[in-house]
Amino acid sequence: MSVGTTTVGVVETLSQTRDVAEPRARRGRGRFLNPLLILGFAIVGLAALFVLVYPMISPYSPTEPDFTQPTFAGPSWSHPLGTDNFGRDTLTRLAYGGRIDLVIAFAATSITLIVGGALGLASGYFGGWFDSLLMRLVDFTLTMPYLVLVIAIVAVLGTGTWNIVYAIWLVGWVAYTRIIRAETLVARQLEYVEAARVIGMSQPRIMFRHILPNVVSAALIFAMADMVLNILVSTSLSFLGLGVQPPNPEWGLMVAEARDFFLRDWRLMTYPGLAVLIVGAGFGLIGDGLAQALRPRG
Repeated sequence: MSVGTTTVGVVETLSQTRDVAEPRARRGRGRFLNPLLILGFAIVGLAALFVLVYPMISPYSPTEPDFTQPTFAGPSWSHPLGTDNFGRDTLTRLAYGGRIDLVIAFAATSITLIVGGALGLASGYFGGWFDSLLMRLVDFTLTMPYLVLVIAIVAVLGTGTWNIVYAIWLVGWVAYTRIIRAETLVARQLEYVEAARVIGMSQPRIMFRHILPNVVSAALIFAMADMVLNILVSTSLSFLGLGVQPPNPEWGLMVAEARDFFLRDWRLMTYPGLAVLIVGAGFGLIGDGLAQALRPRG
């Protein structure tokens, strides 16, 4: 066979490979453009834009009583969602309260994802005494209800936004450790990991370059549901008086403060409740969209 014939054959093979790879890449991009993922990001993006931008343009204070304004006023041009019992603008307080809840959701979830994922990856890959010790700690933590444990930690640390975040950090890593460990136990036995060991790759490179990208999808999907859980935890603690303290606005605290005025103005409890519902639905849709996009095909 001549060199020219061989060259033509190689070019044809490369062309066929490219023709197969390009539609596969387009399908991969299309999986991340599914309607659930787009709708979820749109809802969460609009909520984040609202809580970031509206406080900058609102002329009202979220904390100071304003007795120049009518109390329990209905929606109007000057107060789109009306006012509360102190004449404060409800929409402004809703935006400031959303800042706190979204900060708690992102800060608490991101750290627990990183720390728990790293521990689960190391535990599943190395095994041995470290795996046994870590799993006993995980089992002990899981014997206690999540919310009760967070409440106990907040009661020790004291009230406040960051104390809620610290409490979630101390407890929330457990779920990610179990998820990543279980996936790593399977992945470390697969052929591509054995091949990486044979050619002399270092263990950190195998773990973070080859195993982690293939096991992190389940943790990312769970993280979306965990964000909803963390928002509910922060609102529940504030509702119980263990979270954000008045006069600072927070969605759970706004619901608690409006209980005494429910028969007079039911909207004061409804608005923050709807805000939690909408943001939670957005994160839930993102989780469902990621599940569709990251699900193995074929």
